[in-house]
Amino acid sequence: MENLYDVIVVGGGPAGLTAALYLARAKYRVLVLEKLQFGGQISITNEVVNYPGIERTSGQALTDTMQKQAAAFGAEFMLAEATVFDLSGDIKTVHTNRGDYRCFGVLLATGAHPRTVGFKGEEELKGRGVAYCATCDGEFFTGKDIYVVGGGYAAAEESVFLTKFARHVTILIRKNDFSCAASVADQAKNHEKITVLTNTVLEEVAGKNGLHYARYKNTATGEVTEVKSPAGETFGVFVLAGYAPDTEMLKGTVELNEQSYIVTDAAQKTSVDGVYAAGDVCIKPLRQVVTATSDGALAATELEKYVAAMQRKTGLRANVPASKQSETAVTVDTQEADGSGELFTAEMRQQLDTVFDRMESPLLLKLYLDDRTVSQELEQFITALAELSDKLTASVAERSASSDNAPCVTVCRADGTEMGLAFHGVPSGHEFTSFVLGLYNAAGPGQAIDSDTKRQIASITSTVNMKLLVTLSCTMCPDLVVAAQHIAAENPHITAHVYDIRHFENLKERYNVMSVPCLVINDDKISFGKKNMEQILQLIL
Repeated sequence: MENLYDVIVVGGGPAGLTAALYLARAKYRVLVLEKLQFGGQISITNEVVNYPGIERTSGQALTDTMQKQAAAFGAEFMLAEATVFDLSGDIKTVHTNRGDYRCFGVLLATGAHPRTVGFKGEEELKGRGVAYCATCDGEFFTGKDIYVVGGGYAAAEESVFLTKFARHVTILIRKNDFSCAASVADQAKNHEKITVLTNTVLEEVAGKNGLHYARYKNTATGEVTEVKSPAGETFGVFVLAGYAPDTEMLKGTVELNEQSYIVTDAAQKTSVDGVYAAGDVCIKPLRQVVTATSDGALAATELEKYVAAMQRKTGLRANVPASKQSETAVTVDTQEADGSGELFTAEMRQQLDTVFDRMESPLLLKLYLDDRTVSQELEQFITALAELSDKLTASVAERSASSDNAPCVTVCRADGTEMGLAFHGVPSGHEFTSFVLGLYNAAGPGQAIDSDTKRQIASITSTVNMKLLVTLSCTMCPDLVVAAQHIAAENPHITAHVYDIRHFENLKERYNVMSVPCLVINDDKISFGKKNMEQILQLIL
């Protein structure tokens, strides 16, 4: 049976990666689907010090190691968004934006997303002073006051991180104390640049081109405090009030509780036979990496038994094709990747070869450079990338006087015709995978798109110019970049230019960007936050 797997894991965070490791090591064929960035929410955590056996590391480094372990045993990985689930019967189907995949068992490890609070002005001022990711957006508030809403682990840990940028941080906790471990809370309580206000709720924020006003209330005393910034100054509000489960696509499929978390038994089994859940998406008293990995290991061992029974019952086997390679998310810095003078390690080159071999048409990567150091980095980076495949050629165009343009790499056909895709800056870090996928979509055959989406894209006959403002440390940006560039690759009337906003301060000021990712359509329609193709098309149409 085509595209048959023993288990499909939906979600590439610690729970999903651990399950993949256990299943692959037990010689089962397992596919991990991740719509955004392998590693999950922990990948944006700057410092992890409470994972047993590892004294100190970053969330990204920890989950990168987990993924490499799983891949070493044969687990397969794909950047794709699961959209619909058919979970009845012996053979289950997971429908994605890259095609349909069949399996005996499913592990749901979709995790959770930042929770909104609901104060007045929150929705309207997202990206204009209201933020949800300290790692992604902290630097936008350098030298400014920051207010943090929340009282859990995220609020305590990320408030300390924000002191690297902020003039001062004030934490607003609706209860009478932090709800996290005292060791974590004490770091925030005892920090010289942090003030903690308990029994306090944020009621309203307001402002134009940034936050200029906030009102919060002490629920114990009834005292109301108004914050008004001096003329010409703004401040930031970071909502770090926990997470809501990513289960919208699962409603009516498996049993959820009132808060939309997945109901499981002690062995991580859901209400559907052959379907298990693990990690932050489950009902549990503690959401930490260590509990997510525990869930993943337990669910995987239960799935091993289930899959073995289904193999005996159906007589089917999920055989791994000899040529199958893992489609892993690759990240690379512009510094030497392995200390050998090479930008790309042998493992990276192997992954890239898999993508380049599938490309149908050759591409020209045209460079527009200026006199900045980042231009030298871009030229070195793209030249090294082009040397990896005869499908890619790099050339340097005439120097550009436009600060809106250089440094820039544009994707062109072999004859030099621009295809509407460009990256301004160096497409490294979290944006390297999205850049490579952009090349694949431009050269063909590209990632699969359903027929309805194709018709929508083809129906656009007017000119649409998209600017995507990102940072290389943001894990939410690649999802938007991949979707927008895929749309542009399908329609010659549409362009998608990505900007590393660190190198284009003029754009940050022009569009008053205080959060990434930021999507600008035709210079007048501005939207913040990650989006899929459907959501982008809704904005365009």
